[in-house]
Amino acid sequence: MRDRTSPQRLDLSTPDLCTLARDAATGDGQAWHRLIHRMDGALRNVARRYRLCPADVDDVVQTTWLRATEHVAELNDPAAIASWLVVTTRREAMRTLQRGVREILVDDSAVFDDIDAASPDTAAIEGERRAAVRDAVRRLPGRERRLVTSMLAAPPTSYQRLSRLLDMPVGSIGPTRQRALARLREDTELERAVGG
Repeated sequence: MRDRTSPQRLDLSTPDLCTLARDAATGDGQAWHRLIHRMDGALRNVARRYRLCPADVDDVVQTTWLRATEHVAELNDPAAIASWLVVTTRREAMRTLQRGVREILVDDSAVFDDIDAASPDTAAIEGERRAAVRDAVRRLPGRERRLVTSMLAAPPTSYQRLSRLLDMPVGSIGPTRQRALARLREDTELERAVGG
């Protein structure tokens, strides 16, 4: 059973944190030092709960302190500094987790082969959905259509190769892709067909 007074539990109502936050907002270096000394371990524990590697935990906590230096003077209630720091740490940890998530467009029929082949209805529905996506891609404007079609080619094509193939600057590929995906999300025919 965990001891209720252990350092794992953070007392967010400690009056001296309010004083430290007020003093730090005025630029008092000693107040910052004491605030960091008091809160750093708790913030690291918060970041570790997101199962980040030690280097990412360091980055998250460092970014939290950077945000604190930028915004501590804007706090309406300096007593809320501990809560603010914890929430900021959580948000930075989630941003760090999202940073590793990439969307990769593929036209890999193996993805669809995993569907329960025992059900003819399921196979027919998935076939209709694939056809609807192909039709929606064909409705895209020329440059976006060529880009999405090229990106769906197997094996996946690098941005450098796409740039050469489509005579498009590498820096234009991402924004053009985003516009195409936005159009696909807004395509009412596609939405009806996939039941989205």
